[in-house]
Amino acid sequence: MPWMPVESTERCAKAIVDSTCKGDISIYSEKVSGKVVLITGASSGIGKHVAYKYARRGAHLALVDIRDDRLPTVANKARELGSPEVIVVRADVSKVEECKQFVDETVNHFGRLDHLVNNAGIISGSFFESYTKFSDVSSIMDVNFWGSVYGTHYAVPHLRNSKGKIVVMASTGASITMPRISFYNASKAALISFFETLRTEIGSNIGITIVTPGLIDSEITRGPLLQEGKISWVPVESTERCAKAIVDSTCRGDMYLTVPSWMGWGFWTRFLCPEVLEWGLHAILVKWPHTQKDL
Repeated sequence: MPWMPVESTERCAKAIVDSTCKGDISIYSEKVSGKVVLITGASSGIGKHVAYKYARRGAHLALVDIRDDRLPTVANKARELGSPEVIVVRADVSKVEECKQFVDETVNHFGRLDHLVNNAGIISGSFFESYTKFSDVSSIMDVNFWGSVYGTHYAVPHLRNSKGKIVVMASTGASITMPRISFYNASKAALISFFETLRTEIGSNIGITIVTPGLIDSEITRGPLLQEGKISWVPVESTERCAKAIVDSTCRGDMYLTVPSWMGWGFWTRFLCPEVLEWGLHAILVKWPHTQKDL
């Protein structure tokens, strides 16, 4: 094809280097061996497997969860996988004083903090009109939103010192507003807005990766919520693959990660034709289940 213009190798190389330096292309992945990673909600699901991925990379770990009976098992496996040292801390992330405690305990023990993974979260499923007491769902915002805000507040000074990173476990539910989990979706949308704002305040001193998982194999997806919502037909991503994507993305310094990647269709559909998205979600997840129940 002699008629096709050919770019010079020198100009091509210059464009690659310029783009990389601006952050358009990421060829750098942080080495976390010997660094300190604090993970909340570490006793099961995504948090547990994120701990294992960091352990394989040689990171020191501080594992936090309210269910402390499971933490020793996770800690032992993390050590077997390569983590030089692991501590476990029982804490309720919805209580501000306990968040200060687990950050202080981590820094006092290891002398530093490099990554904070805000993973702890809970869910409750029911239609909005079915709730009789809002006290039944206030804990969702307390854990999912404030639990991440509290820990971040106390971790930021230490993360500034280490030029560290924050991982935020949001959800595709913030954009693909599935029925029956309105309070959960709202808590995740609040997380995204808060940490995007925090990123503009902090600047490049601390990296913030906002993760929006879809349906991931966990206690939540194995429970009755999927069956009651008639969405058991939706593909579920493995927890291990999700955790690998999270750690890889964080170490690259990505601003956002959607996993599995195909869930990104929801963002585009909401942006381009929100009426179609809302009509489809109502028809499939509200109207059709009611019709099936009446048969």
